[in-house]
Amino acid sequence: MERQKSMEKGLLNKSLSIQERERKFPNEDVFLETGLSRKSPRDVIKKTQDDDGECRVTASVFLSTFVAVSGSFCSGCGAGFSSGAQSGITKDLSLSVAEYSMFGSILTLGGLIGAIFSGKVADVLGRKRTMLFCEAFCVTGWLAVALAKDALWLDSGRLLLGIGVGLFSYVIPVYIAEIAPKHVRGSFVFANQLMQNCGIALFFIIGNFVPWRLLAIVGFVPCVLHVFCLFFIPESPRWLAKKGRDKDCRTALQCLRGPDVDISREANTIRDTIEMSEVDGETRMSELFQRRYAYPLFIGVGLMFLQQLSGSSGVTYYASSLFQKGGFPSAVGTSVIATMMVPKAMLGTIIVDKLGRRTLLMASCAAMGLSALLLSVSYGFQQSFGILSDLTPIVTCIGVLGHIVTFALGMGGLPWIIMAEIFPMNVKVSAGTLVTVTNWLFGWIVTYTFNFMLEWNASGMFFIFSMVSAFSIVFVYFLVPETKGRSLEEIQALFSDSVQ
Repeated sequence: MERQKSMEKGLLNKSLSIQERERKFPNEDVFLETGLSRKSPRDVIKKTQDDDGECRVTASVFLSTFVAVSGSFCSGCGAGFSSGAQSGITKDLSLSVAEYSMFGSILTLGGLIGAIFSGKVADVLGRKRTMLFCEAFCVTGWLAVALAKDALWLDSGRLLLGIGVGLFSYVIPVYIAEIAPKHVRGSFVFANQLMQNCGIALFFIIGNFVPWRLLAIVGFVPCVLHVFCLFFIPESPRWLAKKGRDKDCRTALQCLRGPDVDISREANTIRDTIEMSEVDGETRMSELFQRRYAYPLFIGVGLMFLQQLSGSSGVTYYASSLFQKGGFPSAVGTSVIATMMVPKAMLGTIIVDKLGRRTLLMASCAAMGLSALLLSVSYGFQQSFGILSDLTPIVTCIGVLGHIVTFALGMGGLPWIIMAEIFPMNVKVSAGTLVTVTNWLFGWIVTYTFNFMLEWNASGMFFIFSMVSAFSIVFVYFLVPETKGRSLEEIQALFSDSVQ
């Protein structure tokens, strides 16, 4: 009964708000066309869908997206550092396998800490200032690693870097999804994965030639440049609208869409949708597990869970160890991976809005599963079948290369795109935080145990990873809807209809 009264009150206020806008702007039909008191939410979305001309891709959108995903480049540098620096750090600081496993995995532990607060920080500070906040951790972390004299300083720096990366992993895809036109939103958010791959590729290549302390300084430089560039991009219009800053929302939207574009319809649709989503107020974490949020929450958490249990983080962080165990030169292997990572991520950026999320996800999972199965067979040859052990190096190279390349082509970036699309504004903080925490929690478990499992039974470990990828295909086919070409408001209506 209280919920019904709350909804009636919210709709009444909505109707009064629209009437007031009609009195102020009697000649502007856009308010009538977006007024939810006269049309259903689906009618509003239909009207918005028919007016793509006002959502063109401008230089401002390109610049804002590029600056935002520069933070992903910093994240990629952090992910690629542990592979290239492994031999140098273990030698200079006399670290054991357990100690280096802690160092490698503590990035994901820091990411977990950052993820816990990511949604709330992004909601309180805003998307742009949260990215500045992230860089404070990243800059400090890189300096601590570069100047480390023992494992404690090394781990502390890596932990701080992980906190910044964890915050980045939530705020960057959310910011891009909120500023990009719907017909290119997938490609623009996927640029997050592209830039992360650029960072990994850079460190995979130069890690073979540059001492690990200098490598840390190389990671420090783009963080400083990112801080400077953030001052030149606008805040998310949807966050501004949520905070009741309508004038700032329209100013930011005008900057993104171009000075000669009428943004009234889009601005009012954003405002109407946010008002509808906030009829019941901001949803707390304890209220998140309700029937109406169950479907998108299950999809978001499920994709992140499967992404990490596919072994992706372990393969990326310890690629050098995999090559060495398979008898393939690690310097050659990591260089080959680096040359492939950027082109295939560019391919993913191009085709994500052409093939759609579902198709690309299932193709990525299938290829990852085959690559993991190939690695399982490869290490099985080495352990059990002496006559076939000569095949192990080349099969290992193909398996590692295939796993990393196909992961980044789909399963690496698409769960973050979908996470940024499926949650309405009133649950984006709590739901986004839970989804991000899931990713980093299981990422830490995988990266910490990866080296131990590699020494225990490498073949069995990769067989498990291949089965997880096979299950991921089933999960995507039956549960994940296609969000390509839909506005954020359309996607929210789609999930509302599924509950009804």
